[in-house]
Amino acid sequence: MIERMLGFLAYFFASAGLVGIGLAVVFGAVWLALYRPPLLRKPWLWAVLAGSAVLTPIAIFCADDSAMIPYWVWQAYTYFWSGEVLTEWVLLINVPVLLLNGLVKEGAKLAPVAVYWWRTGRDMPPKLGLVIGAVAGAGYGILWAVWWHSALFSSGWTWHVAVETAGTWGACLPFVEPFVVVGFHTASCALAGYGLARGWGWQFYLLASSLHAVLSYCYLLHNVGLFHELTRALGFGENSIVLLLIGVWAFVVSGAVLWLRERKAAPPTGR
Repeated sequence: MIERMLGFLAYFFASAGLVGIGLAVVFGAVWLALYRPPLLRKPWLWAVLAGSAVLTPIAIFCADDSAMIPYWVWQAYTYFWSGEVLTEWVLLINVPVLLLNGLVKEGAKLAPVAVYWWRTGRDMPPKLGLVIGAVAGAGYGILWAVWWHSALFSSGWTWHVAVETAGTWGACLPFVEPFVVVGFHTASCALAGYGLARGWGWQFYLLASSLHAVLSYCYLLHNVGLFHELTRALGFGENSIVLLLIGVWAFVVSGAVLWLRERKAAPPTGR
């Protein structure tokens, strides 16, 4: 298990190269700029970002497809049901797996925020909790994008061939997905950080995990072929529908959290 983990960590950066790492950093910076974190006035925020980034490979290794947690859940499933039943009900029985996936990944993102909250005596302004959560989410998202780019480039993808095959816009599509997913990771952790500061830590943690599960469910719908007929009928690319769904979901969640960020605090009421 340790050797497999070390190999997975090496794979994180093996094929991304400077281009993949640089793009991941740019994606994180663009989304994080919307939350305006005081990174210069509060340099300890960089430690929050780094802490979340360090936990990213571990969370993916434990919770992603073919990883430890899904493997043991499916082992339990096969103990009770046959392969035919599992295939027939795949959209339903994957819900617990995706919820566990969200719990692990949102927990990894939220861990540095919780450490800071605990060190401050469990007392911090909600908007500060939101901003700290955004920083932690961006740290996770950047490392996730590096992983994505490693998988993309290791598959043999090149810009020249992609442009010749799909045109300039089609060649850019593989980078649209990590961009919007980084935005989602930033927003979901910002939401969890806001809830933690408001005293609703576990409630908002479950909310963020559920939002994460919805994002993952979009991928599941695509993987089982639910969109194949629709994409062919509309003449879209193979991944267009799922990319549209995750993009809309990422922007909806980000918009709601940014509204919280910009909302003015209610004035105190007199007696």
